[in-house]
Amino acid sequence: MKVTILDDWFDTLRGLPCFAKLDGLDVTVWTDHVQDTEALTERLKDTEVLVLFRERTQITADLLDRLPKLKLISQRSVYPHIDVPACTRNGVLLCSNMHGGTPSYAAAELTWGLILAGMRQIPRQMASVKAGRWQAGVGKTLRGRTLGLYGYGRIAGAVAGYARAFGMDVVWWSSEAGRARAAADGETVAASREAFFAGSDVVSVHVRLKPETKGIITRDDLTAMGPGALFVNTSRAGLVAPGALLDALNAGRPGMAAVDVFDTEPLTDPADPLLAHPNLIATPHIGYVTEDEFDLQFSDIFDQVVAYGAGAPIHMINPEVWPQA
Repeated sequence: MKVTILDDWFDTLRGLPCFAKLDGLDVTVWTDHVQDTEALTERLKDTEVLVLFRERTQITADLLDRLPKLKLISQRSVYPHIDVPACTRNGVLLCSNMHGGTPSYAAAELTWGLILAGMRQIPRQMASVKAGRWQAGVGKTLRGRTLGLYGYGRIAGAVAGYARAFGMDVVWWSSEAGRARAAADGETVAASREAFFAGSDVVSVHVRLKPETKGIITRDDLTAMGPGALFVNTSRAGLVAPGALLDALNAGRPGMAAVDVFDTEPLTDPADPLLAHPNLIATPHIGYVTEDEFDLQFSDIFDQVVAYGAGAPIHMINPEVWPQA
């Protein structure tokens, strides 16, 4: 099988133990990012199996219609970047391990790192001492403060554990079903949405981006936070209403934000108004970008490729195309 891997920006995969699962296959790895349909068509014209790096490349109907040799797309987790009906129409099988019960500890750890960076002003203090100015302001201790976690899921649960180890109080908000699960588990659920945002010193969002969650965090939610509060988003930028975070930072409520995700990725314009905001701490979508996480994720992805080659595909999202694929 001819396998193509897109968007391995640092040529990481070939050095991981899991890459040996593809031994004997014709594998091409692209280390840059291309979204142009014509360019992708040329790259993928002979590809039978396409391996994706999460949501870095959009797989559109127009692209799929131009790839008659493509039979399998293998990836991990959610797939809002893939036109699944177009896959089915073109006889392309989509396999994606949804990894139930296994949180991304890498994402949880980065979330905690951003919380520490924001509350203790670590980027600002680093810049000050490197510029010869020594200290630059006063940070905030986490112990005794309140962490608000929006979304009652696996990653949020890991972050809650870190918070409790640091002596923070944890309060939750989520969908009605999520709040019910949290309450049944003995967790503290905010009395209302307004109370959740207003009463949290730090709010961290951990929700999957789906049509029903797009823009779920509004400008009113953010401006309900205090001027000394921190908003953290390591999930997806689309969970926040367009322009709401920039408007809220300009209004000074919350006083600071720390984000790992943006509406446009990769974002390479330093003049972007949100990226350039003095009260924003930013990382370039690295929540899951660790060697350990990559080996875990791509072990699953390559298992799907091997299973397909053996005639017994696993984790099928559109099984109706099998065995025609």
